[in-house]
Amino acid sequence: MVKSTRLPIFGMLAGVVLILAACSTGPAATPTPNTTGPFSIGYSNGGGVGNGFREEQVCTAKAEAKSLGTSKISGINVIHHNVDAAGQLADLRTLISQNVDALVFNPNDPDALNAALAEAHAAGIVTVSVDAYVTDPNTWNLYNNQIKYAELGANWLFDQMGGTGTVWYTRGLAGHPADSDRDIGFNNALKTHPNIVVINPGGTFTGWDPANATQITNDFISGGGYDQIQGIWASGMGTQIVDAIKAAGKPFVPIADADIGGFVKQLLNTDGGYDGLIGAAVTNTAAVGGAGVNLAYKLLHRDAVTPSTGAGRPNTILLDPVLLDNTTPQGKTDLQGWISVPGMDPFWPLGLEVPGYTTYDPNTVPSSCSGA
Repeated sequence: MVKSTRLPIFGMLAGVVLILAACSTGPAATPTPNTTGPFSIGYSNGGGVGNGFREEQVCTAKAEAKSLGTSKISGINVIHHNVDAAGQLADLRTLISQNVDALVFNPNDPDALNAALAEAHAAGIVTVSVDAYVTDPNTWNLYNNQIKYAELGANWLFDQMGGTGTVWYTRGLAGHPADSDRDIGFNNALKTHPNIVVINPGGTFTGWDPANATQITNDFISGGGYDQIQGIWASGMGTQIVDAIKAAGKPFVPIADADIGGFVKQLLNTDGGYDGLIGAAVTNTAAVGGAGVNLAYKLLHRDAVTPSTGAGRPNTILLDPVLLDNTTPQGKTDLQGWISVPGMDPFWPLGLEVPGYTTYDPNTVPSSCSGA
């Protein structure tokens, strides 16, 4: 790890020397911060290990650091494991102690990390939250518009059901800002579809864990709940839900989920085992990891960064989602166009680029998962 270029202690010592000599030379000058690099990045992902989105997110962060090159990024130190908000707070402090120049992190909570973020700012460290927001006013947020993500999928689903019927509502990680925003979007869609009933008010949390999502679906089917619904809103676990329904020999109901590779292939029925499946995929790019590293570099380098208008929060860049379904030939053609990078894990989202914030070749992302 390259030593931090911020030099706060040396700056203070230099200031003392200049003050001692100031009798005849005037006031001391403020040291000019290094804005040329190379810079070191600390990356924290505090949950969802094994989840395709989280794994891909970390890979894109590594890919972007490599793409920027050692003249700009000296290294990226990744802490990637399952912890609660208190554990992630400790992880951020560990990275701070390693004299990184920037922290990029997927937050477990919007408020609980603020103490460590304040310590980072006091040390001159740039902070960037990806995939979800934090309330710290000095941190930049870069994430998918999760409210709109949920609204797009839910409105499509409810319209596909003819505006009436019962829906099974599955969620992600309790307390995660992205899940909370999706809940707002889902309920916004419910308000405009008064004849839709949710069989499990408040939703069922999967933790964005594939094994857990499969078990929850199996339990839902064996308990008779599945036979009472006409639609499913998934939160990134659609692949597992659909396969559990198929394994149980149940007929498919319309389902809305994310642009996960395996789910999109199910919608395209590429192996002939998903006849009758109707669904929509909404983009939720995991490339926010790489984009966060790029944003951190821009901020360290003092490049101009423009926040999104109408984001509702300061220092925020929102990425707008797109929905495609398999109900028309054109929709199927467009879905097929999303499948382009060889070697992709089937549980990864298919969007690998964020224009203006990723510089790597998308084809290099799968191989970037090992090493830093």
